[in-house]
Amino acid sequence: MNPLAQSLNETIQKESPHVYEMLSELGKQIYFPKVGILSQSAEAKAKAKKFNATIGTALENGQPMHLKVIQDTLSAYNPKDIYEYAPPAGKPELRTAWRSKIIEENPSLQGKNLGNPIATNALTHGLSIVADLFAGPGDAVIIPDKNWENYELTFGIRRGAELVYYPLYTEDRLFNAAGLRDALLAQKGKGKAIVVLNFPNNPTGYTPGPEEGRAIVAAIKEAAEAGINVVAVTDDAYFGLFFEDSLHESLAGQLAGLHPRVLSVKIDGATKEEYVWGFRVGFITYVGQSDAALAALEQKTIGIIRGTISSGPHPSQTFVLHALQSPDFKVQKQEKFDIMKGRANRVKALLDTGKFDQVWDYYPFNSGYFMCLKLKTVDAETLRLHLLDKYGVGTIALGETDLRVAFSCIEEANIEELFETIYQGVLDLQNVAAK
Repeated sequence: MNPLAQSLNETIQKESPHVYEMLSELGKQIYFPKVGILSQSAEAKAKAKKFNATIGTALENGQPMHLKVIQDTLSAYNPKDIYEYAPPAGKPELRTAWRSKIIEENPSLQGKNLGNPIATNALTHGLSIVADLFAGPGDAVIIPDKNWENYELTFGIRRGAELVYYPLYTEDRLFNAAGLRDALLAQKGKGKAIVVLNFPNNPTGYTPGPEEGRAIVAAIKEAAEAGINVVAVTDDAYFGLFFEDSLHESLAGQLAGLHPRVLSVKIDGATKEEYVWGFRVGFITYVGQSDAALAALEQKTIGIIRGTISSGPHPSQTFVLHALQSPDFKVQKQEKFDIMKGRANRVKALLDTGKFDQVWDYYPFNSGYFMCLKLKTVDAETLRLHLLDKYGVGTIALGETDLRVAFSCIEEANIEELFETIYQGVLDLQNVAAK
């Protein structure tokens, strides 16, 4: 094992032995090189005042070399803020700004030992880092039965982990904290579990209320007290889009420092929050560990980044930083939030008229981009294809009964027509079946 990796392991083992036990074999082996091109280039950047012939970029007239056809579209930005490599951990100013943002928006993080967010190539990359560091063959990854399908690729296919499911909702249409608890306690023989909490949920658009949140935290604490090491990952992809009286902050704060056997990891980003999907800017933040343990986890994380993508895109990090620093940022973000909330409220008002009750129910939703219909009379995939072929309407079929509708991309004025068309599609299929 590389001495740097060994040193990081010793630090984590001393500061938080249960977190060390959570590491996968790759997680134990990984490190960020202190001696190499990046470290020597950083030293040269500080000291080589005459000539710096270290890093693989090109300079011209004292600035990063660039093409006019590209710079003309980016003339508001200094070439050094878009063409040079960003550090593997991300643009330092952006990391600082994002840290301030998440503390402001999550009061439960205040006073907790919070690591400096590390920039990722959006949310999936952050989850992939968690998988690399903590998941191995046979490890349990606990998620609800209604989930984002990419978890299977990220944790199951890539890392060989076992996905363990529990029903998302209770019969009372609330979050099934008891189901989560049972799934966790079933891992006592393994002594380890990775829990992914995705709120607002994709595909249902559901966020638990405060009491449900406390039940989630209590379930994880009970598992830890039973001797299970829990990597508690909050996938906060749709953070901030809370339209009703649900939790309005991440559970990462409540999970931080909950128990020595619980590691709180917050995954979030500008992708959905700031409506910049193609920018691919996300963050991974470790919470509730000692300074030394946080530093060691950070080194392992940027080691993963260095060994996969090397570093994230600098231009998009600069664009996000510029937005966060703008005095107009909060006002403009509120304007978009109001539009999204209006669409969600219009969907709910329409579904609550009772007109469609004979053909579908809908799963509780109160946040995010999506909602799900639970079809009563027709197959979801059959309906999806029928809507696409006959009406030019796209939806997502999930299993036999569930149809996901992304109200995020439908203008409020068109929502009634959308659901009327889905309803007509159901009637079409019913009429065919009746003949």
